[in-house]
This record gives sequence, structure tokens and C-alpha cells, in this order.
Amino acid sequence: MSWTEIVIEVPLHQAELLSDALMEAGALSVSVEDADAGTDAEQPVFGEPGMEPTQPGWERSRVVALADADADHDAIITDALAALGLSAGEVRHQLRAVADQDWVRLTQSQFEPIHIGRNIWVVPSWHDAPDPGALVLELDPGLAFGTGSHPTTRLCMEWLESHPPHGLSVLDYGCGSGILAMVAAKLGAAPVAGVDIDPQAIESADFNAQRNHCDIAYYLPDQFGATEAHTRYDVVVANILSSPLKLMAPMLAGRVKQGGALVLSGVLARQAQEVIDAYAPYIALCVWAEREGWVALAGAAKTDGGR
Repeated sequence: MSWTEIVIEVPLHQAELLSDALMEAGALSVSVEDADAGTDAEQPVFGEPGMEPTQPGWERSRVVALADADADHDAIITDALAALGLSAGEVRHQLRAVADQDWVRLTQSQFEPIHIGRNIWVVPSWHDAPDPGALVLELDPGLAFGTGSHPTTRLCMEWLESHPPHGLSVLDYGCGSGILAMVAAKLGAAPVAGVDIDPQAIESADFNAQRNHCDIAYYLPDQFGATEAHTRYDVVVANILSSPLKLMAPMLAGRVKQGGALVLSGVLARQAQEVIDAYAPYIALCVWAEREGWVALAGAAKTDGGR
């Protein structure tokens, strides 16, 4: 089956209305892009990680609607623009053919095995492991964060590889896909637990753990609090963002056993001192490593619970 893209440029204040109107007129899907992308006039929309967007769109927006190749494209354009009180002659628009492709194969080709640290490979299910003797995680890109491609995930995985938690208990807080918990389990950690606020992430992490033959218990925060209220761990890893990490300092520090390790990432290098200061009353942290502007912080709890 083949498709056609209907591309219409409008000002920011009309983009959302036009998107809705195109769907009503018969488009299969709609996306909005910066009409000036790739030029000196390109407008960044998002601020720092964990912050709200600096603006809700682009002053010159390109609305791209996908339609069947044999649909009445002129009618879709006319009907959609009429909802804005416009005609086709008043706006810049064009049709673009979308070539028929093996979309599954095309998508899979964009995800190759990832080599991390000394001996870790993250391998999509449609690839063979480059080194079967390595620590291999079979993991497909999905809805939950964590495939090993992001610097913060790599930093945490490299810390675990450098400090093998064999025979130690590990908590992965903000587990996403469960990748850090699985690395810990494959390095001999037990028991291993993961926590995330997103039920979909818990479902994804549990599926990934079973696929990789890892015995890991995953929880939503309320379940974790009720089931593991007094449990502390030899290693606690949290790859989130600086703002929630600072807010959770007492809780996360309180989950670390006496002499245990706390590892934090999702922190930009310029935010490191703020996070270190937030944890100072509980655990002394320092920058363990930096990658592409992101850092991993690590420290040991000298007294039980950091108190």
C-alpha cells in the first residue's frame, strides 16, 4: 500500500486547528514540524531536560498529513482549510509521494547492536550477538526508556560493570525498560528490584527480564512502598533527572544499606553540584564519570540509611 503526504505551511496559531481539521477531512495521521528546520531561522522548542517546552510550537509551522495515495487530496485540503476560513490559494501547500517500503525491515535497520563498557552488548532480537561470550541483553526499542543508547544509561551500565554487584542486592529506581536491573542481575546480583511510576514501563521491564532469564521483581511506587517498606539495598541506581532526584534524596538515600553504594544519573554536568548538595546530609556523592555533557554521581553510605 502507498500513501501521500499533504504538506501545508501555516502560522503557529493555526497549526493545531488545521491538524484537527485534516483529521476530520480524512487524513490518517498528522504531525507538525518547524517549517524553518535546517535553516538559520530554525526554532528550538524544548528547554533543558525535565523542564517545560519554551514555546508550544513554531512561528512557521509545517503541518504534514498522511493520506491514502488514492484519496481525494484536493478535497481534504479544501475541507480542512475551510475550517480556518482559508482557501488553497492562500497558503503554501504541496503533495509528496511516500514510497511503499518494508517498514518493519526499515525500522529494524535503524537499530544495531550497541557495545557498552568493556563487555556488554545490547542486541535487538532480530540480530545475532556479535560476541556471544559477552554480557548480552536482548532488548528491542519500545515505549519504555532505556536501550543503552543514551549517555546516562551507558554511564550507569559502565558503573555496574566496574563494580560487579555479585551476591549483592540491587534496586533500580526509575527502571524504564529494566536495562540496569538486568545488567545487575547478569552480573550476579540478587535479589534485584525495579521501580517505575509508569505501568507500561513495569510491563515492558517484566517482559524484558523474562526474555533475558533474569529474576527481577518490578513494582509501581505504591506497591514497592507496601511490599518492601523496610528493605534496603547494597546498591541503589537511579537514572532519572536532576529535579526528581533532588526531591527524592531522603527516600533514595534511605534505601541504601550501611556501606552500600548510591549511583545517580540523568544529571547534566552543570547540575551536578546541586544534586550533590541535595544528598550531602545523607550520602557524600562525587562525579564518577562524564559523557556528552551528562554525569554519573556515586557515593557510599557510611552509616545506616545515610543518617
